[in-house]
Amino acid sequence: MAYLEREHGRRVYFEDNGSGDRAIILIHGWGMSLRLWDYSLPVLLDAGFRVVALDHRGCGRSDKDFANMSISAVAGDVTALTQQLGLRQVALNGWSLGGAVAVEAAASLGSTCKALVLTCGATPAYLQKPDFPHGGTEEALAETMGAMRTDRVNFLRALSEGVCATDISESMVQWMWQIFMDASPLAAPMLAELGPLDQRETLRGLEAPILSFVGGQDGVVDPAVCRSVADYNDNTRIVEFDNAGHAPFLEEPTGYHDALITFLNEQF
Repeated sequence: MAYLEREHGRRVYFEDNGSGDRAIILIHGWGMSLRLWDYSLPVLLDAGFRVVALDHRGCGRSDKDFANMSISAVAGDVTALTQQLGLRQVALNGWSLGGAVAVEAAASLGSTCKALVLTCGATPAYLQKPDFPHGGTEEALAETMGAMRTDRVNFLRALSEGVCATDISESMVQWMWQIFMDASPLAAPMLAELGPLDQRETLRGLEAPILSFVGGQDGVVDPAVCRSVADYNDNTRIVEFDNAGHAPFLEEPTGYHDALITFLNEQF
């Protein structure tokens, strides 16, 4: 197993498949792990890409006792991992909250980041703002945080059931639920960070081309949030799956991977 050494001896788990000095880095959503990319990994490898994936602090096989489990800290891990592996060019693919991580990491990496993919990303803002009508409300996020504190097990079970809008097997729901349960409850504050999150100016400053995947029936991130990325960066391509929920890579795998690989080949 491979680990990135971080502050105070804490470690971030990652997997590195393929070779070369350019790679796609897969960044999972809140409370999950890199295992959610298991359906994408072989497809991307078959297409000739080096694929790197990491577990957020507090999630998967990464250490659970980081003092800092913020979005910025995970973005810093992505940047540090890019440097440790000697990657000259990267494409970042962030799913859900991982989209916010990917945006921050892309800004830090500068010209090293050749492409940014947002898969149902919780960016530029997860909640509504006075001049941003998309997303949820502060009250709804507060209810979510309260429900998680009160009954974490059943909250995460319900979340697992709501990730996909299309019919998926009970075993797949169980799989996602187990991954959620493996994360530390101390990772919850990272989710709360989505409240004040506003990355509109960051998106405006990015030079890398952006691909934003939208699930038309997404019940986790408002589809209008994902569409709005194009309002803040002209070099954005929107690909929408009308019937998919929050995980088109599981619900519409062929269409998702075809669009992703086409985009990556164009940038690399």
